[in-house]
Amino acid sequence: MGFEMKQEKDVLGLIPSKTQGKACSSNSSSVNSPHNKNKKKKKDNKKKVVMTWRRKKTDSRAEEITAVRQLLLTCKEVFSKGGPGVVPSEDKIQQLRGVLEDVGLTPTMPFFRPIPGPSDGSSPRITYLPLHECEQFSIAIFCLPPSGAIPLHNHPGMTVFSKLLFGTMHIKSYDWVVDAPLRDPKTRLAKLKMDSTLTAPCNTSILYPEDGGNMHRFTAKTACAVLDVLGPPYCNAEGRHCTYFLEFPLDKFSLEEDDVLRGQVEKEGRAWLQERDDNPEDHNVVGALYGGPKVED
Repeated sequence: MGFEMKQEKDVLGLIPSKTQGKACSSNSSSVNSPHNKNKKKKKDNKKKVVMTWRRKKTDSRAEEITAVRQLLLTCKEVFSKGGPGVVPSEDKIQQLRGVLEDVGLTPTMPFFRPIPGPSDGSSPRITYLPLHECEQFSIAIFCLPPSGAIPLHNHPGMTVFSKLLFGTMHIKSYDWVVDAPLRDPKTRLAKLKMDSTLTAPCNTSILYPEDGGNMHRFTAKTACAVLDVLGPPYCNAEGRHCTYFLEFPLDKFSLEEDDVLRGQVEKEGRAWLQERDDNPEDHNVVGALYGGPKVED
C-alpha cells in the first residue's frame, strides 16, 4: 500500500525495514538485502523472526519455499507488460488470484499483539512486511492487531490484489463518480463500492485503476493478515502518490438545487471524499523484515 511508515529501532524484537513510500528505484528490492552494519546483531534479530514463523508441513525445504516463490514468479509474468493504468488480462488476473495463499503467519505472532498508538483513540500499531518490490509490482503483508485500521486511501493507476489470510476485517471502498463536477480542487464525489465484513477464508479482493473500489479502508475486527500485490507499486517520482481522504455525507456540501444532485444522479451510496493535507494521525504503520520462507534465491 505504499505507506510512509514510522521508523523504530526495534519492532517487537524485529529488524526495521527501509521506509516505504519514497521515490521508486529502478532496481528490484529484496527483503534479504543488508540493513544493518552489525552483521551479528542482524543475524540474531532475524533469528527471532524465523523461530516464531510457522513452517508448513512439507517433505523438503524446496517444497516449503514453493508457495512464496510461485507468487513471485507469477507476478513477474502477470505484470511483465504492465504499467500505470494497464490492467492485466482476465486470464492473468485469475492466474495470480490462484497463487495468493497462506505464507506461514499465525495470529499468535508478536505482529498481532495490540500495541496502542501514541494518543488515545488512534489505531493500534500495524506492521508492514515487504516481500519484494520492483518497477512492475510489489508484494507485501500487512499485519493488523484487533482494531487496527488503515485509513481511506487511493491506488492511482494500479491493479491491486488483497488476500485476507486469516481473521475478520471490515472493508469500505469507493470509486469516483465519472464526470461529476468537483466540489473544490480537493473534494470529489464518490460512489460506494463495498461496505462489508469479511472473514477468512474468502475470495481475493481485486481493485482496478478506475473501478472495483480504488479508494478503500481496512479495519480489523480480530487479528488479521492481508497479503497485498500492487501493479505497479506506488512511486512518488512518477506521480503515484498514496493520498488519504476524509469522508463526508452527500449533504455536507450539497444543496438540493446543486447540479450534482439534479436530474438522474443517484444519491444513494454517494459521498464526498476530500484529500487530506498531511498523513492521518490514525496512520500508525511500522516496517519490519519478513522472516518467513525465502522469496528469492
